[in-house]
Amino acid sequence: MKQPLSDFSLSELAEIVAEAGEKKYRAAQLMRHIVAYDSFDEYTDLPKTFIAYLKERYVDRALTEKTRVTASDGAIRYLFETTSGDLIESVFLPHGYGNSVCVSCQVGCAMGCVFCASGEFGFKRNLSAGEILSQILYIVREVKDKGGVKKVVMMGSGSPLHNYEQTVKFIKLVTSKDGINIGMRSVSVSTCGLPDKIDMLYKDGFSGTLSLSLHAATDFKRKKIMKIAERYTVKEVIDSLRRFFDNTGRRVVIEYILIGGFNDTEEDAVGLKNLLKGLCCHVNLIPLNPTDNCDLKPSSKKSANEFCKTLNKLGLSATVRRSMGSDVAGACGQLKNRTVISERKKNGK
Repeated sequence: MKQPLSDFSLSELAEIVAEAGEKKYRAAQLMRHIVAYDSFDEYTDLPKTFIAYLKERYVDRALTEKTRVTASDGAIRYLFETTSGDLIESVFLPHGYGNSVCVSCQVGCAMGCVFCASGEFGFKRNLSAGEILSQILYIVREVKDKGGVKKVVMMGSGSPLHNYEQTVKFIKLVTSKDGINIGMRSVSVSTCGLPDKIDMLYKDGFSGTLSLSLHAATDFKRKKIMKIAERYTVKEVIDSLRRFFDNTGRRVVIEYILIGGFNDTEEDAVGLKNLLKGLCCHVNLIPLNPTDNCDLKPSSKKSANEFCKTLNKLGLSATVRRSMGSDVAGACGQLKNRTVISERKKNGK
């Protein structure tokens, strides 16, 4: 499989240019085309011989759009196909304070959280840094009239820290002044809890927002809904967040999906308060987005608000997140899964 040009930094493009025997300034021209998500046909300022050289060795666009759905709130969920034929999802989220894009980092997911549709067909492979970046490049090109994109959230299908090397390279590419130049503090990385990788993240220079998918304050409850809880205790994970804050000074976000009758009681709120004591954090409460093959139910709006009020009274910063795109298969993996199932039925499989 040919490597997409979006995989490369400006210095790496300079090496490609040198190997092709072209002048140094061609690297900056290449980067401009990559950021614009141009096809080779649009590389009109480059010599035809150089374009032919590139076509033989590289891919101009890592992804093509297969379909999209637009929600009533303006969120747009894209289903992309990679050059290898894999399907991945990305979401454009319009906000008055700056639009964001939620990207996927893997084809499928190995984490096995019971409430998530991303891993329904298992884990297939990691995406390259350029494949992750291309999701943003494509959407930025599409939404120029909507104010562009200011923020990036690594919270789509897959686990960013399970694809650690490519995640770190992606962060360097997306924040590079030579490229799309999104500020580090406008990049959010989500993790289900890999303490060793969290420690590596700040050592490798990440100072954006780190979000932990916690969803339960005790090991007993967390093991019921998240496979990763069999490997790491909640204390080990929270301790790694403390180290992240101590080394970056960046407040962390605790993602907490509210599941009706499971983790939304006053006892759960107290447990959360005790677990997070002394940690500089904000709790993002998310009513469960129902998926096709999960029997869990979301907390009611009343229960979610009461849980939030309880946390606030206990001294925790907490808000209930507005769910976007729920009327168009808004949960991670749903659009892909429904598309795959539909195509299988169509083909008689």
